[in-house]
Amino acid sequence: MAEDAALKSIYHFTVQDIRGNDVSLSDYSGKVVLIVNVASKCGLTQSNYKELNVLYEKHKNQGFEILAFPCNQFAGQEPGTNEQIQEVACTMFKAEFPIFDKVEVNGKNAAPLYKFLKSEKGGYFGDAIKWNFTKFLVNKEGKVVERYAPTTSPLKIEVTLMFYFFF
Repeated sequence: MAEDAALKSIYHFTVQDIRGNDVSLSDYSGKVVLIVNVASKCGLTQSNYKELNVLYEKHKNQGFEILAFPCNQFAGQEPGTNEQIQEVACTMFKAEFPIFDKVEVNGKNAAPLYKFLKSEKGGYFGDAIKWNFTKFLVNKEGKVVERYAPTTSPLKIEVTLMFYFFF
């Protein structure tokens, strides 16, 4: 039973950061995590990065993390190399939260983490990620508890986010 429960969390995944280093998501055990597929040339980029930064700054010391996964599957809006993506995210958009390796979120080459996220919280019209800035909220136990559409403002997630700090 405990083994089945472990398979229902993000903690059994290892991903690569933007520099190509392996990162075990078990490093985030006990934290509330927001996982977001990002893109630097999307119409939603400015507002999402701005609000993600506000959320992160406000709650990072309370055990909150944002994990950003660049993706180029939607209209080619994240075409750069990992180095270029990091430069844009950290310099232009001032992101202080971790940026990971560029991934695919849909299709046969979808990252295993994204296959898991989608299986845990499908969308309104199927499991596929519809666009950049789809957000998955993960509780302290590594369980996917909410999925938000790309157009959902990160600041509108804050009340739900705060609930999971306590539960």
